Amino acid sequence: MRRLEGKVAIITGAASGIGEATADLFRAEGATVVAADRTEGVDVVAVDAGSEVDVERLVEQTVADHGGVDIVFANAGISGGLAGLFEQSSADWEDILRVNLIGPWLAIKYAAPHMKQRGGGSIVCTASVAGIRAGAGGVAYSASKAGVINLVKTAAAQLCDSNIRVNAICPGLIETGMTKGIYDMARAAGKQEMIGQLNPLRRGGEPNEIAQVALFLASDESSYVNGHALVADGGLSISHPFTRQAYGCTF
Repeated sequence: MRRLEGKVAIITGAASGIGEATADLFRAEGATVVAADRTEGVDVVAVDAGSEVDVERLVEQTVADHGGVDIVFANAGISGGLAGLFEQSSADWEDILRVNLIGPWLAIKYAAPHMKQRGGGSIVCTASVAGIRAGAGGVAYSASKAGVINLVKTAAAQLCDSNIRVNAICPGLIETGMTKGIYDMARAAGKQEMIGQLNPLRRGGEPNEIAQVALFLASDESSYVNGHALVADGGLSISHPFTRQAYGCTF
């Protein structure tokens, strides 16, 4: 359908997983894609998504090279592991918040003025079901993703009259580099069929399934969706059954 024909899109965290799948899909739909990641690769620009200098340079270079920017998918993120509330250091928190929450804010800050000049655009940020309820991620990671959900709401409100929409995606368990350890342990134990069994679809998700959600939010098909956190988790968050964390109670 070429739903993004003529559009210029920036995608962070684009070297693998959800970001890579989305970059491929956006290109197939007609977009010019500037793929960025902390890890360099083929057709990937080296950018630290939590660095103000890097993000400003990324946006300005995209505008210089392609005449503007219409879509930003602020997808880059780190998990920080599953250390408990009392095990993580303030440095751990600072790094997780810098990439996962300050990163999307920087993308909005520097891209939105250029989008307004083009008559509008769409900004999509990767949050998580961990930002909705407990039990789906580490403490700092979950807090950072809850922040992303509120960020898109406040940003959408402050960008009123600009025709710029800001939304979030809240993925559930998706097989990516971030979740590789979970999948590897399950397969090593011969329990791969147990992955995703807590959600009604009884399976984990694939990066392309989240890419399709990003495409919807980036395209004009979602023209009346704004300030929203769209959940794509196989139904996990309808109940989020509580299980004792691997690190247990430590207080």
